[in-house]
Amino acid sequence: MSREVVQRVRADLIGSFDPAVKESGKRYFKEEILSHGVRIPVVNAIGRRYLEEIKDAGLSKGEVYGLCQGLWESGYLEEALVACIFSESQRSRYEPADFEVFEGWVHGYVTSWATCDTLCNHTVGNLLIDFPELAERLLGWTTSTNRWARRASAVSLIVPARKGLFHPLVFRVADALLTDTDDLVRKGYGWMLKAAADHDQQAVFDYVMRHKDTMPRTSLRYAIEKMPPALRQQAMAR
Repeated sequence: MSREVVQRVRADLIGSFDPAVKESGKRYFKEEILSHGVRIPVVNAIGRRYLEEIKDAGLSKGEVYGLCQGLWESGYLEEALVACIFSESQRSRYEPADFEVFEGWVHGYVTSWATCDTLCNHTVGNLLIDFPELAERLLGWTTSTNRWARRASAVSLIVPARKGLFHPLVFRVADALLTDTDDLVRKGYGWMLKAAADHDQQAVFDYVMRHKDTMPRTSLRYAIEKMPPALRQQAMAR
């Protein structure tokens, strides 16, 4: 069934081609991506429709992950986004061993900020909330030669950080990525700090002030974006 479902998902995506979306993707992504040229609401609708079919068929978690794997392997943005819908749907069946599955997708198939953020905000982030003992394994991603794994180490903590979770780890990840030369990694950990500030603004502000001389301005701006103007001015002052 797995191959047949993957083929039908792909056919539906190809059949939903929109030339304007294909063209606009060139503005949103600096890197080259494979895209079927489908609007995100349409991608989500297709994913949800097949998710109902998967539930009705009573597929095991392993079978669902097999579908995800087939979609990730295509390299197409929209197929990866559908895979993320499928993997997120399995949250009630998550277990610690799933970390290796998700880690494999991060290192092997993520090729853009969109697939990185969709997978990590939801699938990986929810796994960490449910199994907090796994969270420190993200530190291993911070030293990867894969830019997407380094971004993922931060983005995976965004949803938990908004809930007040893992704040000591947030700062350790920020330390590890502090002077990263990749712009999308810098934005990723700045976004993580901004999320942590939703729960503990003072701690994030203090962190920024300690590191403002070495923190890239991109990361700094992201981190303080939602702070009061007076704090933003103080943080941005040379």
